[in-house]
Amino acid sequence: MRRASTLVRLVTPLVALVATALGSSGCSGAPAILDCRDDRGIHPICGFHNPEDLSLLEDGHRLVVSQLASMTDPTAAGSLVVLDLEDEQIQLAYPLPTSDATASPAAGWGDPQCPGPPSPFNPHGIDMARRGDGRLQLLAVNHGERESIEFFEVLPEQNNVLIIWRGCAIPPAGAFFNDVVNLPGGGLLATHMMERDGMAWAMLRAFFGADTGFVYEWQQARGYAPVVGTEGPFPNGIEISADGAEIFLNVYMAGEVRRISRATGEVLAVAEVESPDNLSWAKDGRLLVASHLGGLSEQLPCMDLKSGACPMSFEIRALDPVSLKGGAIFANRGAPMGGGTVAIDVGGELVIGSFAGDRVIRAPISQH
Repeated sequence: MRRASTLVRLVTPLVALVATALGSSGCSGAPAILDCRDDRGIHPICGFHNPEDLSLLEDGHRLVVSQLASMTDPTAAGSLVVLDLEDEQIQLAYPLPTSDATASPAAGWGDPQCPGPPSPFNPHGIDMARRGDGRLQLLAVNHGERESIEFFEVLPEQNNVLIIWRGCAIPPAGAFFNDVVNLPGGGLLATHMMERDGMAWAMLRAFFGADTGFVYEWQQARGYAPVVGTEGPFPNGIEISADGAEIFLNVYMAGEVRRISRATGEVLAVAEVESPDNLSWAKDGRLLVASHLGGLSEQLPCMDLKSGACPMSFEIRALDPVSLKGGAIFANRGAPMGGGTVAIDVGGELVIGSFAGDRVIRAPISQH
């Protein structure tokens, strides 16, 4: 273990996951944040269900939001919604009642052997980028009945955003994904946290510093293959440099953000960050890292949240993409929201999602 001082905090995900897997109510009596009011200049937008990951559209004011239903229940159904920051309206985008359940994969999207749309669909990490043909592609980790990466085409209209399923890529048996990123020129990278079966044992091994997962690369011509040098205890969020040469990887149970050569697997830089969740790019070129600070007493109640928002301590760090040096630009505990998982720079403010609760928050960067 690289950071002995974080022992209590690093054991938190193990206990929480085991409690969830066993259906334990844990500390469900602990207080959640039930009101939806501004607090200290932080503005909540309520009406979500576990808005775990966010991706900003090119118009700069609409975000695709991944609503995670469950990491452990294969029958749970989540959704993709669109948040418009101009009027703060939330619109369901996928699945819709009119979605064609018999749709076939589109040529050039995902694996030609994809069996069809996911049912149920339970999204986790998402990423959006332009394809080589100019069309806008959204990738989504799916924890439904099948573990998969789902491919969607995004069609922004003036008063609507259409999200259309186009295909999937089914990973090797046992894969359990967390986050995904588009590769320049095609293909993707996805973080394999651990084996999907035996999660409690894998988390115990990760707690003691053992590698439980790695990054998969997928290319349509050859399928999935592990990426050398990406092994770690519970790989989580992932980003890629603009040229595709360097991987930025959050290793949750090691308390590290790693900059890795995609070609050689060499670790080029490391930042110590407490329990790093998702990554995103700030407008000034820095990496934004959501870091979980809450100990056992804060995180366990959030795993059994029935309403309101998680109060768990977290911060958002901004790191130089070469040295990985940097510090916190925002931190919060309690109202109006805790348990932050991802921060999106929309120009002058951050929009922050959470793994547990009914809201996202808007926080002016200049105030933090």
